[in-house]
Amino acid sequence: MQQQQYVGIDLHRRRSVIVRMSETGEVLSTVQIDNDPVALAMAVAEAGPDPEVALESTYGWYWAADLLQAEGARVHLVHPLGLHWDSRRVKNDVKDATELANRLRRNDLPESWIAPPEVRELRDRPLPGQAHGAANFGQGAGACGDGQAGILPTLDDMFGPGGQKLLDAMPFDGVYGLRVESLRDLLEVYDRELALVEREMRRLFKDHQGYKAIQAITGVGPVMAAIFVAEIGDVTRFPSARHLCSWAGVTPTLRESDTKTHRGHITKQRSTLVRWAATEAVVRYHGGDPIAPAFRRISERRGKMIARVAAARKLLTLVYYGLRDGEIRCLAHRAG
Repeated sequence: MQQQQYVGIDLHRRRSVIVRMSETGEVLSTVQIDNDPVALAMAVAEAGPDPEVALESTYGWYWAADLLQAEGARVHLVHPLGLHWDSRRVKNDVKDATELANRLRRNDLPESWIAPPEVRELRDRPLPGQAHGAANFGQGAGACGDGQAGILPTLDDMFGPGGQKLLDAMPFDGVYGLRVESLRDLLEVYDRELALVEREMRRLFKDHQGYKAIQAITGVGPVMAAIFVAEIGDVTRFPSARHLCSWAGVTPTLRESDTKTHRGHITKQRSTLVRWAATEAVVRYHGGDPIAPAFRRISERRGKMIARVAAARKLLTLVYYGLRDGEIRCLAHRAG
């Protein structure tokens, strides 16, 4: 007679780790699979008929739970907060899957209710008055795909033309098709609103030399430039670029006592919006040629987050001169 086997699955969006364990706690196998119904079914089938399977109730569990139950497995859905894994010194996918199998074997899992498909559809159905942010469109469409229906998008950017064509071709059924259609309709509304705002910005700033000048900075487009102009106002009220950076809260705190000097975290004082805009502008391109070398150098030595703040400070320095002088000379020299 075959012994009962226990399976722990650390389920992720694209890949998962599956650990099989015997009744005595011996690890029989550890495999990593690309998320695919056939691969998952074959890996769990190694545990024999009617295996006990544990997986967390995290993003994307619908398709896995439904598939395993259809294959005859007894699925246990685990509440992540009940595992208290934040207290572990080492946490990785293999250890997570092993711990799930071991706690399932000991009957020591904080289990959640596996809602049947009809209840899940009611939960996921868009309701009148329910708002979906445009910024969550890609996440929402992806959730309807790989998270619920088991369809894995091949693109990360669902906003572009390629993403829209992919959505047209994806076989969403029932409530999930309705949800994606609702999100796409909202995206069209947001696009119209953005077009109105951009048209008004062009009218307001058509004669503003500083607004035009700071768009020469890599990462600063019309919207970011409008934020800087509107929030900073009269830039001449700041004696220097350092004063502007201090006002925006991107300069470090300074503590001096006797012969000791300590520089700490940035102050985060005053204009939250300018600080956000400066930091956001350097995320992708790191400020372009005048700033990117410093970003890379600081990143290698002190990490990306500190380098990002330093790059934002340098970008605000360029913004200061662009607003004050109507041009940024270092960028003009490079262009020439």
